[in-house]
Amino acid sequence: MDILLATHNFHKVEEIKQLLSNTNINLISLKDLNDEDDVDENGHSFEENARIKAEYYYQKYHLPVLADDSGLVIPSFDNQPGIYSARYAGINANAKKNNEKLLADIKDIKDRNAYFICQVCYIENDNIYFFTGKLEGQIAYDIRGHEGFGYDPLFILENGLRLSEIPLSEKNKISHRAQAFKNWLQFIKDRGII
Repeated sequence: MDILLATHNFHKVEEIKQLLSNTNINLISLKDLNDEDDVDENGHSFEENARIKAEYYYQKYHLPVLADDSGLVIPSFDNQPGIYSARYAGINANAKKNNEKLLADIKDIKDRNAYFICQVCYIENDNIYFFTGKLEGQIAYDIRGHEGFGYDPLFILENGLRLSEIPLSEKNKISHRAQAFKNWLQFIKDRGII
């Protein structure tokens, strides 16, 4: 079964391919299609942004499409960076800049509880479905670790390790994205598609 994953993020593609390694799903990336379109994610929630991307590529390629929007939420920091997580330090900012800006902005905040959230939108035969994943943790006071991407070097898990300090195979068992895509995968399996 061919499914298009609507992302330009190589790391996401690798994570999802690993999750699907024992299935008959052929995951097609935008890079595989030489597609460099930049969809304007102008929604007001993770769900809206995921749907905007999924609908755009579903109309363009007429394939089942998976799209996600995910980010970091810090409740004591007015739920920021939220849907602006990827561009928190500016449209062209990299993860290092985003991490540095966030640490500076919350340096005086004591309640550092946070969570990653992932909202997946799946469109197939004009039907739209949503799946959610969430990972609770804390925000550190410094940047550490070399695994993962995005805010992983700031995100402390319950076991005291950061997402950037565990291998991808471990991250894929617990991450917000892994949870959301596993929920989607279970939905596919329950329907007997794979």
